[in-house]
Amino acid sequence: MRDKFGTGWASAWHATKTLRFVPISDGRATRVAWSQYTAHLMSDTPRSELPPTLDPVASARWATWLHERSPWLNEEVARRMEDRLQWIRLQPKLWVDWSPLSGGLDNHVALRARYPQARCHVVETSPERAAHVRQALQAPWWKRWLRSDALSFEAPAAGTVDMLWANMALHTAHDPQALLQKWHQLLAVDGFLMFSCLGPDTLRELNSVYESMGWPPACHAFTDMHDWGDMLVHAGFAEPVMDMERLTLTYDSPERLLTEFRALGRNLHRHRFAGLRGKAWRKQLEIALLKLAKPEQDGRITLTVEVIYGHALKPLPRLKVTGESTVSLQDMRTLLGQSLSG
Repeated sequence: MRDKFGTGWASAWHATKTLRFVPISDGRATRVAWSQYTAHLMSDTPRSELPPTLDPVASARWATWLHERSPWLNEEVARRMEDRLQWIRLQPKLWVDWSPLSGGLDNHVALRARYPQARCHVVETSPERAAHVRQALQAPWWKRWLRSDALSFEAPAAGTVDMLWANMALHTAHDPQALLQKWHQLLAVDGFLMFSCLGPDTLRELNSVYESMGWPPACHAFTDMHDWGDMLVHAGFAEPVMDMERLTLTYDSPERLLTEFRALGRNLHRHRFAGLRGKAWRKQLEIALLKLAKPEQDGRITLTVEVIYGHALKPLPRLKVTGESTVSLQDMRTLLGQSLSG
């Protein structure tokens, strides 16, 4: 029996109460160079500020992975994030969908229906993925809902975007600070960022199983919600608001769990298993996973996924006056435009 996400097996979850957090920071910004998405290996960000357990080579490979369809979990998270848009008054005239093949093509359609008059720019991580998304969005049954002239696959100009939508992208980025800085550059003043990513409690049960077996971790360490709030301020954003919820995924067998997680992602930990494992190892894993079955879940195997949601604005640039000050041309135009309109 197929569930409502079309995954081919039943998956259930329960969300805990949402926790809201507004971080406090000194507002200092850092300049971080941005290159192509897969060029994180050349990042200018100090190594100490990069995710310590995430393998940059594996991250770059996964960023360009050509999914046949968007992962069902990402689509569900995107739907939950879209619910938060009802609290935002700004109606974007131009918005960016960052990597919708991973973030959710069904959700992309829903967002364009929400903002039918707005232009959308799709930014993908490789030409192959962009071509796949372009073809998918030209499906006949979607043409009834979408204006083809409102969609562009060209990168938008810096400082022109009213909303940047990035679902489930940050936790697999080798240099998330540089990615946040790039998003900040694309946004116009008073434009806003909406993003989601996985949090540190994700797959805690699976990591416990791996540890008990003496194996390397099952996934890299995910960044805490409070740290994301600080990083947003560090990148130049204002008024960041962070939400968190935990989803409980349940499976009726180890085989279905492993099949589903194969479609959802990969282990990007630096010290993951170096090579392929055989049938004997897989059998060990399946037996170990049975320990996660809970009577209160009718004997189903249970895993936790922590989802973090973030929202932040791009404020007017603040200039520090010193004996010698450097102002970018874009910031100068923004400040002059604000003065004239006032």
